[in-house]
Amino acid sequence: MPTGTTDVLLRTEGRAGFVTLNRPKALNALTHAMVLAVDEALTAWEYDPAVETVVIQGSGERGLCAGGDIRAIHEDARAGGTASAAFWRDEYRLNARIARYPKPYVALMDGIVMGGGVGVSAHGSHRVVTERSGVAMPETGIGFVPDVGGTYLLGRAPGELGTHLALTGSPVGAADALLTGLADRYVPVAELPALADDLARLPADEALARHAAEPPAGVLAGQREWIDACYAAPTVEEIVERLFDTGLPAAKETAATLLAKSPTALKATLTVLRRSRTLATLEEVLDLEYRASCAALTTPDLVEGIRAQVVDKDRDPHWTPAALEAVTDTDVARYFAPPPGGDLGLAAAAAEEETGRGPGART
Repeated sequence: MPTGTTDVLLRTEGRAGFVTLNRPKALNALTHAMVLAVDEALTAWEYDPAVETVVIQGSGERGLCAGGDIRAIHEDARAGGTASAAFWRDEYRLNARIARYPKPYVALMDGIVMGGGVGVSAHGSHRVVTERSGVAMPETGIGFVPDVGGTYLLGRAPGELGTHLALTGSPVGAADALLTGLADRYVPVAELPALADDLARLPADEALARHAAEPPAGVLAGQREWIDACYAAPTVEEIVERLFDTGLPAAKETAATLLAKSPTALKATLTVLRRSRTLATLEEVLDLEYRASCAALTTPDLVEGIRAQVVDKDRDPHWTPAALEAVTDTDVARYFAPPPGGDLGLAAAAAEEETGRGPGART
């Protein structure tokens, strides 16, 4: 199957279709063309009876996908362009499609899986992590908010673990990815080639059962008490205060981590996450995140955060405003306003599709 880009490789073997994200030097970061290529493959394979399972993986050994191409987003934000909003429209539609895909969708989440990488994997029906996995939504560190349905996933994690991960952007290993609902199975790296072979000849559940194992111990379960207590606070300021007040070294380090993030992004993220918990569907959450993403595109913190972390790499962002207490309710409310180009409309489209499938629907 041609994709129109060498950055996505497609092949079929036996009963499976394999998608390989192929930008290893860029940690397989997603471009708009890659999103469209994956979507086209899903369309073709959905209606191909010979393809019973779809498998997505990353090229190289460093990771499945480090997220969207944030250098391109940086340039677009600096120029006041619309390319990022167009990219997110197609990316978020792909995320929703993966969640509803009618065939087994197996994501091999080996290595780094961040941001947009979570979007093309953690909404799948079968999510596989390894001892090398590092799964994260690190957006607050660049002045952005978790997107690609990240607040849907983290908002449904046990207790306040998802709030902790959304605000800090900290990566989790295999056991903690399983605990927080970001993955389903642990398979050792050494078993991945054999797993791929079995996925080509066996039903997905049977193939995974042959290779799944118990992961190495995680850390979040042992931190659950103070995480739940601190992150239940109503504001970011009080979360930070509670973290310092615990007297626990890990909690104090977490407070310091939060204070290094964009204050505006932290407050917007907490609000988006808590609103997402009240929404019933992934589509509704993606609609909410799209508004927040488009708003972030117009803020100085996104440009500054990407500059500091990715472009100049001085790791010294200068946030505007610089302190949590200076971020107003009006600043946060901007993240929930309809964007200039219009809403994403995924929830409405999904509802219309469901109505069309109902009893007596016209076909």
